Amino acid sequence: MTTSERLTAVMEELAGMASEQNRVGMARYGIKTDAAYGVPIPELRRIAKGYRRDHELALALWETGNHEARILASMVDDPAQVTEKQMESWAGGFDSWDVCDQVTSNLFDKTPFAYDKVSEWSGREDEWVKRAAFATAAALAVQDKKAADERFAPILALIRREAGDDRNFVKKAVNWALRNIGKRSAALHAAAIETAEEILAAADARAAADRRDPAARSGRWIARDALRELRSEKVVRRF
Repeated sequence: MTTSERLTAVMEELAGMASEQNRVGMARYGIKTDAAYGVPIPELRRIAKGYRRDHELALALWETGNHEARILASMVDDPAQVTEKQMESWAGGFDSWDVCDQVTSNLFDKTPFAYDKVSEWSGREDEWVKRAAFATAAALAVQDKKAADERFAPILALIRREAGDDRNFVKKAVNWALRNIGKRSAALHAAAIETAEEILAAADARAAADRRDPAARSGRWIARDALRELRSEKVVRRF
């Protein structure tokens, strides 16, 4: 089958599983649904099994602009064939948190450019691109089993730097990355707790000057939520 034929077959299968009920449910969780069919993730993973490492199909699926097709693209693509240009293009096209999180954890974290993009994107102004930085970091902390702990020290510095970004989808990803790094090893557990305490101290200082400071509000939420999990009995017992 040609790429065009494979694309047609996949899109027809997705359309055949369209569910308005699922679309309504997705919208309740803040997922953008104007170009979505409402196909569940397990069904997308089932479809993906038949098209593994199909880079050309992945590019074609992404170009449709369809919500599920874009998530599926991240499941079938070949990380070894992904370029920085593609990563920049796809990250610039994120418009929903689930697409961002699926692409970063299914694909971006497995490319040779993952750590560089965490650093680059963490300083970008675009909300979705910045979320992609920390969603990728969160995925790396769990899935890059061979990485040394030292690879995550610079990411903790980025977390400290960006903890004042009060935008919902950014601060939640910053928090996610901090928690995942802190659960990776005993050394990173201690380093993540120290990072959270530093964020909290800086946020408290800002709040003392202005109780309505959004950066203080964001920093406090990120730090307190992370400390709650990292100091929990379940996590502490692991180390």
